[in-house]
Amino acid sequence: MLIKALPRESALHRELHGESAEWSITDHLLAAAVDHLAVANWMFQCVNGAEDGDQPDPPKPVPRPGIDDGDEESEGEEGGASPGEASEVSPHQLARFFG
Repeated sequence: MLIKALPRESALHRELHGESAEWSITDHLLAAAVDHLAVANWMFQCVNGAEDGDQPDPPKPVPRPGIDDGDEESEGEEGGASPGEASEVSPHQLARFFG
């Protein structure tokens, strides 16, 4: 019971969950907001920018802990709960949904 109550910054939590232990749900939501703003600005620039051949490169998403740049689609979802069962959303699931 005491181990469950340890803070997210604890050494045990970091050992068990790696880099993702340092990111809270708020951090993931903020990274998703930054990514969406960058994409919106990029799309605005593509539509209102110079000629067809002069389009800028798409923005790169904010790096998130535990997620490789090219492996986002190949990773399976964690903790599948049945539809009637309430479950906590993990930071990884939240990052995949918004990012």
